[in-house]
Amino acid sequence: MTKIESNKKSIMYSHPTCGYCDLMREELIEKGIEFEEIDVSKFPKYWEEVEKLSGGDRITPVLVKPDGNVDIGFRGIGCNYNS
Repeated sequence: MTKIESNKKSIMYSHPTCGYCDLMREELIEKGIEFEEIDVSKFPKYWEEVEKLSGGDRITPVLVKPDGNVDIGFRGIGCNYNS
């Protein structure tokens, strides 16, 4: 996990072809966790942020929690778009 600036809500970086993003989204909603979702296919400039958070990988989902902790993938598993 990595620490970054605090936010009021979690931020989830997602991609529409990533099934793990769907699982993470469902779990966040089920637990009542407020989050903002950024679809990197619609806003490709955010790939740079994802790469910084993940240590250089284009992977989704990436969740940045309000306390600054970062989760890469859903329970450690994600979709890689490095090709």
